[in-house]
Amino acid sequence: MTDRHQLKLLKKGSRAWNTWRAKYLEKRPNLNGAILRDADLDGADLSEANLFQANLIRASLSRAILSDANLRGADLSEANLFQANLIRASLNGAILRDANLRGADCYGADLSWTNLSGATLSEATLRGTDLSGANLSRANLSRADLVGSNLRGADLSGADLNRADLREADLYSATLNRATLLGAVLRGVNFNRADLSEVTLRGADLRKATLRGAKLNGSILKEANLSGADLRWAQCIKTALSDSDLSWADLKGATLSGADLSGANLSRADLSIVCLREADLYFTQLSEAILVGTDLSGADLRGANFTRATLSGADFRGANLNGTLLDKKALNDLQG
Repeated sequence: MTDRHQLKLLKKGSRAWNTWRAKYLEKRPNLNGAILRDADLDGADLSEANLFQANLIRASLSRAILSDANLRGADLSEANLFQANLIRASLNGAILRDANLRGADCYGADLSWTNLSGATLSEATLRGTDLSGANLSRANLSRADLVGSNLRGADLSGADLNRADLREADLYSATLNRATLLGAVLRGVNFNRADLSEVTLRGADLRKATLRGAKLNGSILKEANLSGADLRWAQCIKTALSDSDLSWADLKGATLSGADLSGANLSRADLSIVCLREADLYFTQLSEAILVGTDLSGADLRGANFTRATLSGADFRGANLNGTLLDKKALNDLQG
């Protein structure tokens, strides 16, 4: 139960509260289930406080200290947590719908299964944070630090992740359809089985990222860096990949029918049993690529470079080969 004396003191404001806390550092505030709706708690020291299932709807907690606090199941809808300290805080199952967490420090916090739909998390520190199963639909995560964060199964549909740093983040089976990731850093990220349909990833850094079985149908990855990425069995139907770097990428078994790969670099990529039916490969670099059993029927291959490529069993029926570069080895594979 809530400590009524502590609750009464907190409602007097941050100054009175912080003075009391400075005198009784050994006491852990017990505000379990407290009703603090619309409370002005800017700058309050609530570190290690028990705020389990507390009502903090529209509360103002700008620059508040909530490190190691227990906020599990708390309702912080529309709360202002601008630059708040939430280091190692427990917010499992909390509601932060439309909350302002801009610039907040959530390093090592537990935000699993938290409702953050429509929340502002721009420039927030979420490094090493557990966001598995969280609802981040329509959230603003622009320029957020999400390095090494756990976003497995999270809902990021329609989210703004422009220029966010997601290096080594785990987004296994996450939903990101219609999200924007312009200029995002995604090196080594795990997108296995993630839904990235109609996502904007133009210019994104996806070097050595894993996207096995991911859905990228209708997405925009123009000028993206996918060098060494794992795209095995990915679905990239009508995906825009023009001028992208896919050198050394593993695309075995992927579906790229109708995809735009014009001007892309696919040198040394593994395109075995890939479906490139009616794809645009105009002036695409495919030197030393592996295209064993690849379906290129109806594809636009004008000016494509197949120098030293392996083409055994590839299907070129109905493909436009005008100006295509085929050396002796590639031609032998094609004819054999």
